[in-house]
Amino acid sequence: MNLRYKLFTAFLGLIIIPLFILGMIMFFVTYNSIEKKYSQQSEYSLKAISYSISGVFKDMDNVTDNGIATSVFHMALSADDPSKQDLTDAEQLSLNNSQRNFRSLLYNHPSISYAFLYNFGGTGNSQVVSIFNKEDFRPLPYDTFKGSKLYQEVMELNGVPKWVAPHEYPELTGTEPVFTQIRLIKELSYFQNIGILVVQVKNWEFESIFRNLKIGGSDQKVSFMLVNDDGMIMFDPDQKLDGQNFHDFTTRNIAFGEGFQSHRTQFNGQKSILSVYHLKDYPWSLVSVTSWDSLSREVTVFARWFVIVILLCLLAAVIFNLFFMNRIAGTIAVIVRFMRRVEDGDLTSRVEEKGNDELTLLARGVNDLMDKINGLFNRVHLEQRRKNQAEMRVLQAQIKPHFLFNTLESINVLAVQNEGRKVSEMVYRLAGILRISIQDRDEITLEEEITHLRNYLDIQKFRFEDVFDYNIEVPDELLGCGILKLTLQPLVENSIQHGFEGIGYTGRIKVSVREQRGNLLLRVEDNGLGMSPAQLSMFQYMAGEAAEPALEAGQQPIHQERRGLGLRSVADRIRIEYGQRYGIFICSAPGMGTVIQCVIPKYGQGEDHHAKGIIG
Repeated sequence: MNLRYKLFTAFLGLIIIPLFILGMIMFFVTYNSIEKKYSQQSEYSLKAISYSISGVFKDMDNVTDNGIATSVFHMALSADDPSKQDLTDAEQLSLNNSQRNFRSLLYNHPSISYAFLYNFGGTGNSQVVSIFNKEDFRPLPYDTFKGSKLYQEVMELNGVPKWVAPHEYPELTGTEPVFTQIRLIKELSYFQNIGILVVQVKNWEFESIFRNLKIGGSDQKVSFMLVNDDGMIMFDPDQKLDGQNFHDFTTRNIAFGEGFQSHRTQFNGQKSILSVYHLKDYPWSLVSVTSWDSLSREVTVFARWFVIVILLCLLAAVIFNLFFMNRIAGTIAVIVRFMRRVEDGDLTSRVEEKGNDELTLLARGVNDLMDKINGLFNRVHLEQRRKNQAEMRVLQAQIKPHFLFNTLESINVLAVQNEGRKVSEMVYRLAGILRISIQDRDEITLEEEITHLRNYLDIQKFRFEDVFDYNIEVPDELLGCGILKLTLQPLVENSIQHGFEGIGYTGRIKVSVREQRGNLLLRVEDNGLGMSPAQLSMFQYMAGEAAEPALEAGQQPIHQERRGLGLRSVADRIRIEYGQRYGIFICSAPGMGTVIQCVIPKYGQGEDHHAKGIIG
């Protein structure tokens, strides 16, 4: 993968993605925490509202308790009863005073809308005794009320107030949103049931309670309502849902029971939190409906800004990758391409230095390093060439003294025998050999090397006329190629001295040269004695001087001259001059002759072959 993509992926994987995951975790934790915290807050608020509502009911209970204690209701029922009109003047004055005080008490509660009594002892119109009048309202006839379920509940409560919410019994309370108290009236002396009190209370105080105790202020959309256990909405301060069924507005089945409960669900088509608290001593529940959008607004804003920050970070990462990382990765890519050119052998290439940052210092350091490597390489190369020249001189000095002595002795014998022509030929050949051997040049043409080889073979033929024959095959187009001097002569000398020693037949030497894949293959074949595996192992494919192998039983040690110093010298010179890919390869077996193949690069005389040889 490209470096810039790796860095960009690392930036995403180590910074952006963890930051995004952390933000999402925080968002969901906060999201769920809002519901929990708000549910707790709603519970406290609904409890406070329930205490205020209970206070209104208890205050009205105290008012009616006062009327019962002062016999106001008893006297009102007695005054309206024709069978009890024989009151004394004092009793009538006391009754009038009590009624006046009670009416004054009722007037001090402006929320009271209407109050009347059902008289158990009355007949006809006398069954309903009005205490506090209201226009355009006719109370339910006593006989009709007596047949209702509500009447039975009031009688079972035996004087304890029964409160009826708006819309629960419209036939009794009318269409106005009033709360109605209904209670049984007893005669205090005999505790005899004498009537039923009905007091209607306006919702002013309830509206004031809900208005002053809204949760969260004006930023949160909160609605309150009072719902009975059957799910009817009895009181809605906003006057939108009065008298409707609560279950028609939510998809969640909520059972109105004791205690507090809170749910996040849909209400009236909006996602909301429903908090329900059941009032003590009353069959009603306080419900608060809070818009979830208003609660989660801050979290949503946070999430929106978080997404914007993430997008800005991504944009910054892209810009950073396009400009800064492209420069870093581009410079590194240039250096990598430069190193690949160096691997391919181009030691002259350099990295462009531009700018004044660390990348420029890196490029400058690479260039300085290559300059030093080139300097060291040139020094090594110079030392190798000096070593090669020294080995060449050693090889030149390795022309065997006994070869010269034998050659001179052969010339002397021919001179004694008056073989002037042969003497002249041998002297000419020997002069050619010595002329090439003592030259300062290390490289000669293949044609000169072949001429030197022919002179050497002809001298050997004069000395050992019937021992061997030779054949040289070199294409004319290869004669101008360059070659290290004294390359072929040691290979042929090895065949004559070691391959033909003691043979009973005429030896044959074939020297051939051909081109293959840009290289020259110099091949020397003989039909001599061949070499054993132990002798071959001494050469180690011309890897240098090898240790003397262990001798088998009965095997004679090999003379120092027969260890192939000439072969190893040629192989080492080729490796030093041309590189490890080139050298000498020997194939031989006892009695099967020997094939020596020498591989060198093909180049013209005077050409720079080091890039192809050593560097390659």
